[in-house]
Amino acid sequence: MAELPSGLLEACVVVGASTDKLRDIQQSKSNDLPLLEAEVLQVHAPPFVSKETNSSQVIGPAFSRVQRRKSFIKKKKRDRTAEAQSNGEAASRADASSVTEDISVPKDLDLIALPQLCFPGGLQVTTEQREDSYHFLVFTDLFGNRTHGVVVQYYRPVQFWQESVVQNSHRWNSAKARLYAPFAVCIISKFPYYNALRDCLSCLLVQLRTARQSDFEETIKEFSAKLSMVPLPPPGQLHVSFSLRPLQVVLPSREDQDSPVIDIDLHLPFLCFTHTTLLQVLSCLLQEQRLVFFSSDWARLTLVAESLLLYLQPLSWQQPYVPILARGMLDFLMAPTAFLMGCHISHFEEVAAETEDLILVNVDDGTVESSWSETIELPAIPVAAAESFMSRAECLQLHYDLEMCHLGASTDANSLRSQRRDWQRRLNSQIQNITLELVVNVFRGVQDFLNHEHRVFNSEEFLRTREPTDQLFYKKVLETHIFHSFLRDRLNRKRDTFSRMEQKMHNYAHRNRAFTESPRRPPMSELSRTGYSSYTSHENRLSKRLGASLPNLDQPANETMATISHSRPQSLRKMTPDIGLKSPQKVVKVFRLPEFPPPLAYHYVQNYYSDMAASLGKAISATPPDESALLARYHYLRGLVNFVSNKRFDALEDFQSLYKTDSDIFPSQMVKSLVDSMPEVERLQADKKPELKRLISRVKRDQERERASHDNGMEEGAVKRFQLPKKHMLLEEFVKCVQESGIVKDQGTIFRLFEALSVGHQKQVGPELFRVFYTIWKETEAEAQEVCLPASVLEHIETSECVFKLSSSVKTSRGVGKIAMTQRRLFLLTDGRPGYLEVAQYRDLEEVKVTSAPFLLLRIPSLKIRVRGRKESFEANLKTETELWNLMIKEMWAGRLIADQHKDPQYMQQALTNALLMDAVVGSLQSSKAISAASKLAHFDRIKMEVPMMVPKTTAETLKHKINPSLELTAPQAVDVLLYTPGQLWVSVGGGKVMVFDASSWSLTHTCHVGNAKLNCMLGVDKDQVWMGSDDSVIYIISMVSMVCNRQLTEHRAEVTGLALDTDKYNQKVAYSCSAEGTVMVWDVSTLQVKRQFRLSCDRLLSVLCSNGVLWCCSRDAIMEVWRNGSLKHRMTLPEQHKGATATFSSALLLPEREELWSVCANSGEVCVWHIKDTSKPFQRVALQDCTGCFCMIKVKNQVWVGGVGRITSKGKVYILDAERYQVLKELHGHTDKVMALCSAEDRYVLSGAEKHDGKIAIWKVE
Repeated sequence: MAELPSGLLEACVVVGASTDKLRDIQQSKSNDLPLLEAEVLQVHAPPFVSKETNSSQVIGPAFSRVQRRKSFIKKKKRDRTAEAQSNGEAASRADASSVTEDISVPKDLDLIALPQLCFPGGLQVTTEQREDSYHFLVFTDLFGNRTHGVVVQYYRPVQFWQESVVQNSHRWNSAKARLYAPFAVCIISKFPYYNALRDCLSCLLVQLRTARQSDFEETIKEFSAKLSMVPLPPPGQLHVSFSLRPLQVVLPSREDQDSPVIDIDLHLPFLCFTHTTLLQVLSCLLQEQRLVFFSSDWARLTLVAESLLLYLQPLSWQQPYVPILARGMLDFLMAPTAFLMGCHISHFEEVAAETEDLILVNVDDGTVESSWSETIELPAIPVAAAESFMSRAECLQLHYDLEMCHLGASTDANSLRSQRRDWQRRLNSQIQNITLELVVNVFRGVQDFLNHEHRVFNSEEFLRTREPTDQLFYKKVLETHIFHSFLRDRLNRKRDTFSRMEQKMHNYAHRNRAFTESPRRPPMSELSRTGYSSYTSHENRLSKRLGASLPNLDQPANETMATISHSRPQSLRKMTPDIGLKSPQKVVKVFRLPEFPPPLAYHYVQNYYSDMAASLGKAISATPPDESALLARYHYLRGLVNFVSNKRFDALEDFQSLYKTDSDIFPSQMVKSLVDSMPEVERLQADKKPELKRLISRVKRDQERERASHDNGMEEGAVKRFQLPKKHMLLEEFVKCVQESGIVKDQGTIFRLFEALSVGHQKQVGPELFRVFYTIWKETEAEAQEVCLPASVLEHIETSECVFKLSSSVKTSRGVGKIAMTQRRLFLLTDGRPGYLEVAQYRDLEEVKVTSAPFLLLRIPSLKIRVRGRKESFEANLKTETELWNLMIKEMWAGRLIADQHKDPQYMQQALTNALLMDAVVGSLQSSKAISAASKLAHFDRIKMEVPMMVPKTTAETLKHKINPSLELTAPQAVDVLLYTPGQLWVSVGGGKVMVFDASSWSLTHTCHVGNAKLNCMLGVDKDQVWMGSDDSVIYIISMVSMVCNRQLTEHRAEVTGLALDTDKYNQKVAYSCSAEGTVMVWDVSTLQVKRQFRLSCDRLLSVLCSNGVLWCCSRDAIMEVWRNGSLKHRMTLPEQHKGATATFSSALLLPEREELWSVCANSGEVCVWHIKDTSKPFQRVALQDCTGCFCMIKVKNQVWVGGVGRITSKGKVYILDAERYQVLKELHGHTDKVMALCSAEDRYVLSGAEKHDGKIAIWKVE
């Protein structure tokens, strides 16, 4: 029988004083009872039984471990004194096994320090019985992996026959009082099941008190064997319980794969410390100080330390961690590194006096002080985050009796314990919510200062966005290992509790600007009224990078934003204490294991696992298909049990079902071990089942990929801090440096910047020039942040506007003052009493040119601006700044015009970036060629002059808005698939990346990855499921509620190209999927099982459509009408004039109410309309003007929209056809690359997505 791969027990160790030493004390005439040295007396570890064990033997000592391990301690003395032999025969018989055998330990378990830790205060024999006491241990290996121990100390009488000495045939008793010796039983587990293992030890003590002395070892061995048979629950909402009379023990599961096990009372620190003191301790942990906890209770030390570390999740403590130091280990406190350790309170004065630079935490008194002072001088947690934490913590109900005082008395102990567990679970969840919010409030916005491509964190810019009073705290935290590990997870885009809560807590107004309007700067209304620090306050903090490369560009609601109202909430409000504490609790199920058999006999254990598998089978049968998460966890447990029972084939089938249902908890390492251990016969049997063969190959492929990524782990895991260059940079190095700096990501802009900075030199940029450029860029940002406008000025500008450039004080035709440039307008900030005089909004400009104004005998350069609708022009004597302002204003003007024409705010954002880069280039070059160099960045002004950018009137009237999914990327990506579900737009942009936009604001709300291959199709199956067909032949299923993909359908053998939904003859919902090689599968949506499948002979099957019990399957060479059973009814081929080597169908559209089928080809600009009752030839052909190919079609109202590519310009086009008159109604020009995806949003809007040279989504109004 295989050892349980994921079991509760690692080892059970008995520690105490040796028999010899106890005998010596018993026989000693002294009344002093010295401290004894603790020794390991017994070690019990799996496996306890094997198939080779003779089952006919009685259950007893004969069933010893068959696996020998290395000796832990030297052999016990075999020689006894003659007196001991004559007087201690019974004791010798009782200890026979321990005398004659080595005590062994399992591999990878180091027990050197365990005796001290089991008796941290020393082992003391007493003259009276003492209460049992429990404490908890944590062991950390060289790689940082932790193992956990739960220890019970209990006392039993020291009984030797030597107490009655026989002399002269008379027995007389020693006058020495009866002695009690402490023994410790320690259960070691890989997981911190502190409460559960304490319950187990409590049950063991009940058995030991009634057991005979000679049965002591066997009782513990049987107890250990039982625990070794307990499987751990998989992550999720399924717990496991088992009976160890008299208690029912429950093992809670982890919340998800990356979350820790929590089997601890998380509110203990709230009972020990005030909220202020608790925040002090957490601040010390975040700053990685040398902390020592003190308490008179050993158990309290570990429980409080563990709770505090859980409060910091998902940040993980990286330093040495020893929550209990025995009295002989105090020298550990001299370690020079940061650490977290625990000592008995009796050592407080000694430690404080002899050790420097320690933070001393008195858990009993709830105080914190330093070893050099009674106060803590370390920076505190940021004020806003701390205040939010304390207000939330005030709402916690920490006292069980107050919560349950309305309940009556229960006579069932297990029922009472269950009530308490449920209460504790709810409280733990609330505490986790509060502490996670604290961590998010402290580190929110870190993501904005990361460059994922080059794995760089711009710490300098991050610090500049923090409150001045919090700067010192962040400076210390940013240097810690704990923060470095946190950054590494952010760079790896880890989807953990932090990222999920940060997303939920985003303020709606800021999210609204996230992708349509980039949130690089706070609006002037906020800066001017409250200063920049207020903007970065707790309530408003989201993205505070000072870089102006992609600034705020809020448009009025009625200007460009097309919105869709729906029933979903438009925003997630900031969590208040009440909302946070009343978050809905997930329903928890408990699977109860069968009663334990005699645990040391193979056939009994085998039957036990068979019973467990049968119980799980019943649970699977009784679980409805829509509870897929629960089904997955039952399959996990049954697969685990079958694996242990050597039923490998059955186990593999369970893991296959698990993989389909919830891949997040798929145990790939366990399945690899399972596959490697399969005999040849079973392996061949598995290969005969396609889904199992596919699972095996997938596991091996994932393992190879993981191994390859592990080999590159050092490089991929590193997080770099941005540093200025130290040598000359060619173009490639320059691009990388600029992207790392956070100035701008777009490669085209960086290329133009390189041309500007390398003017007059070889094609390279020197380190000194870049340093000056970078410094000016940052200084200009800082100066703009310091601009505070009075209320009289603010009332004239939009609330979202920000001043990006301010001139020096100059004379103008309308008075003296400073010219201010925002993303919308130019205005004059008059000197003296600040006033507002509008110069122009960019869209109203008519002419901008450089002139000269007379001054005495000189002529001073000035800038002349003519505004549409005004007779008088505006003139400003900008002197040496004239040429620069001329360039910047013209670029802003051109950007505004192009943005308005294309309904795409990204053009305006880019124009502002260009203008600010011009400013930095001129400031850094300081030469006669500076203006010429800066003009290379006048991208939109050049386009306006060279290429007419006028958008056709029809396009301008129909186009409402544009979204750029590639905004944060260095280059655009193709939009492969679009799907609209109520309130949400789903966008696939290559490599398995899926972006979800809120349809009320077209702002990004979620991003997830499904595999690594391109997606070909998406389908909303019901209110909670979106199916996605991928090039890797998998159908991924994403939950619309959790936005997590944890189910996969892997039956296809080639790229999944099409999905459709229908109902069968029993009115049950079914889904159809097709793959490129011609396979069509019919799925039961509720069970995710294939009901039937068939294969069509064709050249790359592209899509499947359903209507009136018939399927229409479109391939490149034919459109086939197929019965539901898979038999071919009719086959339509390409029209005669389209037949050729390159002509292929690309899309088909069914109009069942008109009994029509529309088709287009990838190499033709013609739409063919077929009658479904006569498919011999198309009865209508609609020629699309200037079109060389069509790729997608949808029906909206009585229109058919077709996406294609133009003949002359090779730009993307959308054609709108009248479905009744077969005429082209409109020809829309909205993309610079071919249109590959279309979808309709409630028949009010149509969205089109283009290939990678464009990469944008256009939103069109439906008339």
